[in-house]
Amino acid sequence: MAILRVSIQELTILIKVLYIALVQADAMTSSDVFQAIANPTRRALLGYLRGTEIPATTLADRFDLTQPAISQQLRVLKAAGLVAERRVGRQRLYHLNPAPLREISDWIAQYEHFWQNAFDRLDDYLKTEDVKRRGSSSAKGTKGKMKGSQE
Repeated sequence: MAILRVSIQELTILIKVLYIALVQADAMTSSDVFQAIANPTRRALLGYLRGTEIPATTLADRFDLTQPAISQQLRVLKAAGLVAERRVGRQRLYHLNPAPLREISDWIAQYEHFWQNAFDRLDDYLKTEDVKRRGSSSAKGTKGKMKGSQE
């Protein structure tokens, strides 16, 4: 059995290279998913494929697009890992692969507190304004009743 002798420095460099490769691969996958879902037709296709397998010809019938155009959109979704295909005879059945969407959802969830705080502040502001508006309305109504009762 041969023993591989590697210095700590060489091992550190190897680990760094592997880490960078993994991060870049992950970024490319996420980028592909974002690009794939940026198109409204592809988002609609994902909606149709939710929970069922559908042949490309059936999908083409649901859109005002040709079969080759739908096939191109499905190729983009497949390349991003959002759609999988299964062949049955000459027919290709497509179905949703939700895993990449889950990864995107998990990534976006990290930033949810930013907009949640903004929504909370907006809610507080609207409630304050509503109280002010109701307070000024009831004060006007009270003055009107007082004048009416004095007459």
